[in-house]
Amino acid sequence: MNSMKKMAFAAVAAASLYVPLSQAELKTYEIDPTHTAVAVSWNHFGFSNPMAFIPNATGEVKFDSANPEKSTVNVTLPIGEINTFVPKLTEEFKGAEYFDVAKYPTATFRSTKVTAKGDDKFEIVGDLTLKGITKPVTLEATLNKQGEQPMMKKPAIGFDASGTIKRSDFKIDKYVPNVSDEIKLTITTEAHSK
Repeated sequence: MNSMKKMAFAAVAAASLYVPLSQAELKTYEIDPTHTAVAVSWNHFGFSNPMAFIPNATGEVKFDSANPEKSTVNVTLPIGEINTFVPKLTEEFKGAEYFDVAKYPTATFRSTKVTAKGDDKFEIVGDLTLKGITKPVTLEATLNKQGEQPMMKKPAIGFDASGTIKRSDFKIDKYVPNVSDEIKLTITTEAHSK
């Protein structure tokens, strides 16, 4: 009977240890706007590929290195802060014919599926909501690093990602096709544990 009690106690102790360990695998990180950059680029009449930047992205990344399919990404982009570094063009982009930031000041991306592709590469499928329109978008992401951030002394994670959207899907189709419908997204982000 004594040995049965010891076995039962050991089983309960093992179970109590297992639950926290399994829960600890999914870690939550808060996106650092100061170390996150979102760039959009397009083709201009075949001559050049200008870029604009959307600063101050916020959101969170939940990442499970052992089970990447459990990971999620939720991001909010302040479209009202878009900057082309050409004042007249920036103002035009903020207007009703483009992003209409007075009515739609932010865009959001919410992942719906994360798939590991090997070598720290992942496919992130999610819903992009822009100008009140939601469309599926696929991002190809690379895990740059996961570990302690040496200055902050806390867990951190960093990714690069890229993808392509059609601006006409979001009713931002002025000058298509002379100015490309396809917009390239290039993202780099660092996120820290909460």
